[in-house]
Amino acid sequence: MEKIFDQYRRNVIETESELERLRHAININALLRLGAIVGGGTAMFVAAQSEHLGWVASAFFTIVLLFSGLVWRQSKLERRKTEATCLWAINLNELDIAEGKANRYPDGSAFVQAKHPYSGDLDVFGLSSLYALINRAATPQANTLLADWLSAPANATVITQRQEVVRELADDLSWCQEFQARLWFNLGHPVDFKAQFSQFLSNSERSFGSNVFRLYVRASPWLMFMFIGASFFLPYFSGISILFAVGHFMAAMGYGRRINQLSGLTDKAGKLLSAFAAAFELIEKREWKSQRGRELFLFLRSSRGDTPVSEIFRKLSRVIERLDYRLNVLVGIVLNMVALWDFRQAYALIEWRKTYGDDVLHAFDAVAELEATIGLATLRRNHPHWVFPSIEESERPLFSGEAIAHPLIAADRSVANNYHMGQHRIALVTGSNMAGKSTFLRTVGANAVLAFCGAPVCAAAMHLSVFQLVTYMRITDSLAESTSTFKAELNRIQHVLRTVEEHSNAFFLIDEMLRGTNSVDKYRGSKAIIKKLIDLHGVGMVATHDLQLATLADEYPGLVSNYHFDIQVRNGEMFFDYKLKSGPCTVFNASQLLKGIGVDVDG
Repeated sequence: MEKIFDQYRRNVIETESELERLRHAININALLRLGAIVGGGTAMFVAAQSEHLGWVASAFFTIVLLFSGLVWRQSKLERRKTEATCLWAINLNELDIAEGKANRYPDGSAFVQAKHPYSGDLDVFGLSSLYALINRAATPQANTLLADWLSAPANATVITQRQEVVRELADDLSWCQEFQARLWFNLGHPVDFKAQFSQFLSNSERSFGSNVFRLYVRASPWLMFMFIGASFFLPYFSGISILFAVGHFMAAMGYGRRINQLSGLTDKAGKLLSAFAAAFELIEKREWKSQRGRELFLFLRSSRGDTPVSEIFRKLSRVIERLDYRLNVLVGIVLNMVALWDFRQAYALIEWRKTYGDDVLHAFDAVAELEATIGLATLRRNHPHWVFPSIEESERPLFSGEAIAHPLIAADRSVANNYHMGQHRIALVTGSNMAGKSTFLRTVGANAVLAFCGAPVCAAAMHLSVFQLVTYMRITDSLAESTSTFKAELNRIQHVLRTVEEHSNAFFLIDEMLRGTNSVDKYRGSKAIIKKLIDLHGVGMVATHDLQLATLADEYPGLVSNYHFDIQVRNGEMFFDYKLKSGPCTVFNASQLLKGIGVDVDG
């Protein structure tokens, strides 16, 4: 485990060094741009003194080309700086998480559902949750997909295929981090880009001007260069050049509103599309070993011949970025005067949409799936001692594990336990306060959630079937719904019973039933509920303080099995080993705990 975190530290140091070098290069390039402006102004002044329009025009366009080249170099350096910054942040994030700090990726709080069958009880979403532990997805679509994976079990085939691709990616840190870096920018743009892009594709704007005008737009830059070249030999062509340039500018102004509407649909998406294109290209160029990886590769193939999806999106990205040149007033005026620039890009945008628009939207689904899968691969990489569970085929739920521990508790503080279901259907776990009953039930549930999404689990070995998990643990009242604690408990137990009745593969985790009533009703009610679960052929675990319920193992031999967590009292002090043991608990600690705060029970 330390080995991978040493790699993260080296990556942080290397990217910091690269960033320092790039900052220096960017500063030099900025000085060159300033020099180009000053020198260009001087050259323009000298050319103007010659009173030769051709020389003035040549100087002007030379300055524009030089300045544009420096702008292009600046853009390239900035892009490399952005990539290095993303890699630096990704590696630093891994180190921060290992130190107990918050994950920079979303923690899943947006997906909290109060009435979900298990997510609230098992800390699936929110701060310090399974989602926060796993998530390395920057796009909203991938965040939603990961939430779906954690909210419901996949089937055995999907789980096995996902485990295979997780293994493959866990062994390739460089590729995963490069993929993450391409999409890191989405953390600052929490908008579903697929939905936004779909709106762009569905726009009804499919034409722009007449066919004759379109032909003229294609020919316009060649005409202008011909007129400018001719002006060196025939001065009256200078006037023709100026006339055409003004006409082009007026046309661009006249159609400015429609071009703005078309441009507005892309919302400066050129850089975003370029980043997605780079992500697509990483998928396309990788030699996938896993079956699901190869399927995603094929998923990205365009139905328009052999053109890769990455190249299709790069074409669109280049068009949008060129259209955005108009946002620089000086550059926009010159480009429109010479080449009717806005019209050329508008036509290219419409043409792209006609050619590829209906074929590429699905590509975002492949990216989202890989983003979510990289989170599972990172979990595997950061916890190499965790294992992939074996998924069994069974008509009823099965669960067994060796050295299973809670995935959200640090390894130096957690205690692992063994549990084998065997032939019994219900494990009745008794024990004293704070001995570990609730944590054990959550350990079983949290690892099952990980298993069902294709992730490794915090155990030495685990075998389970795919089951419908339902829990009864954290029960609270609700002022908004005018619900008392007892009523909330009744609602929850009704939900558990209904789930067990409707799903033969249901697996329940129940922690201390009917807390909102008196001890007599609590015992009688809890016993009745467990008997009802037995009648429904229910399978699961029940944790309780009530030792009387342990007698159900005698009433239902082979169906109910007793387990417990106990305490050791040494020299008047209590010690917890948090180890699961067979049989009912015989030692409870309420009186010792009360005595510790000055309350004498015997008195």
